[in-house]
Amino acid sequence: MKLHRAIFVVLCVSLSSVSQTNTASGAQRPASTSTRVESLRGFSESIEGLAERVRKCVVQIDTVGYGISSDSERQNAQFFTQERSTGSGVILSRDGFIMTNAHVVQGARKIRVRLIGLEREERMSGSPAQRGMLEGKLIGLDRLTDLALIKIDQGSLPFLELADSRSLKQGQLVLAFGSPLGLENSVSLGVVSAVARQLDPDNPMIYIQTDAAINPGNSGGPLVDADGRVVGLNTFILTQSGGSEGIGFAIPSNVVRNIFQQLSTDGHVHRGMIGVFARTITPALASGLGLDREDGVLLEDVVPGGPADKAGLEVSDIVLAIDGAPVDNVRQFALDLYRYRIGDSVHVQVLRAGQKTSIAVPVVEQPNDPTRFADMVDPQQDVIPRLGILALTITKDVRNMLPELRFDTGIIVAARTQSNTGSGAGPQPGDVIYAVNGKHVDDVSALRTALLQSKPDKPLVLQIQREGQLSFMVLDAE
Repeated sequence: MKLHRAIFVVLCVSLSSVSQTNTASGAQRPASTSTRVESLRGFSESIEGLAERVRKCVVQIDTVGYGISSDSERQNAQFFTQERSTGSGVILSRDGFIMTNAHVVQGARKIRVRLIGLEREERMSGSPAQRGMLEGKLIGLDRLTDLALIKIDQGSLPFLELADSRSLKQGQLVLAFGSPLGLENSVSLGVVSAVARQLDPDNPMIYIQTDAAINPGNSGGPLVDADGRVVGLNTFILTQSGGSEGIGFAIPSNVVRNIFQQLSTDGHVHRGMIGVFARTITPALASGLGLDREDGVLLEDVVPGGPADKAGLEVSDIVLAIDGAPVDNVRQFALDLYRYRIGDSVHVQVLRAGQKTSIAVPVVEQPNDPTRFADMVDPQQDVIPRLGILALTITKDVRNMLPELRFDTGIIVAARTQSNTGSGAGPQPGDVIYAVNGKHVDDVSALRTALLQSKPDKPLVLQIQREGQLSFMVLDAE
């Protein structure tokens, strides 16, 4: 009832304004009540038609397994804990690729997908087909953006298209779909409160803020525009009560598209960079540096030897646009860069000494990101209890993601387990283990065997490589 009253008020205000204008100019009297009702009914029918079309592409996801969490008090502390979760997802391809949030499926031993929208349509059409719960396969996930891709063995499915989130406007009408609090097949209506919200100054991730009601269970469901295109993926809310307070956040569709393309092709994400550090120009900054403008993005640093440095970008360059799209602040700058994949070129227009110039900068993979391997482990098969870690055998694919190694074979530490409560003691994410008590280990199986053969009352000596340096790590007896 609250939603209907709100819509009615908006429409009545709009119609009243038109009527007053007409009256002031000597035109006809205000529109009749029946005309207002017809306008309201037409708006309602448009929303109904949109909801009917979109909900067929929205799924419910149930998982049982393990989730990864972090301890902010200890650097690089990543723990796996057992949990159940329910969320939503959106079908993005006819052959069953579904995008959702990483926190919905990460560490899951079993993923089950229910096509709630299609089931409803089949029941209403009298079709005897009953899809029920389908097994979902995790293709890959990326914890930094909180996105994951799963696949179901179904064909000829309806799917939604991804919009260009750069064209999103504040105040634009949007609808959020999903299964909040387990209430399947729900939709809520709202507007875009902000198009690029950065919540953590140390995290470049940008979100769409909306007042469309989002609650637990909405995670992974689509945020769509009036054309039924996905502008974002519902992710989380800010709340003091535990429920929706009209401050919800969605991952922009351009970020979703980038991660979707990489996960569907490679199964994991290659983090791109151009090698610059930037900040938004403020009046105070412009005054102190004597800049000609008080808005835009200023390059604070250009990584020596990085792609931007080699291409010709310089410290104090003012970024005006990326591939012709204006850049107003550092949030928009970071968001625009998410569109590019490794190997792409970004055409950056900058202002330098009063002259505009456009420079093509290649996007390269960000090196030395130890946490990316946590997305590739199996919490059941890759856990090493005695060391309190999850380990990954260095295969050819893994080797391509690492800096130069001292030996051809070994094990990469992907994450720490919940039992590892040490503060900096023991192997850390990103470490490479080569040997146990002087015996080389080629893979996770060999590491597990070597640990079983070592006596628990004697110290362990691991040969590891950390940040390119070899060292012996001594672990006290149990």
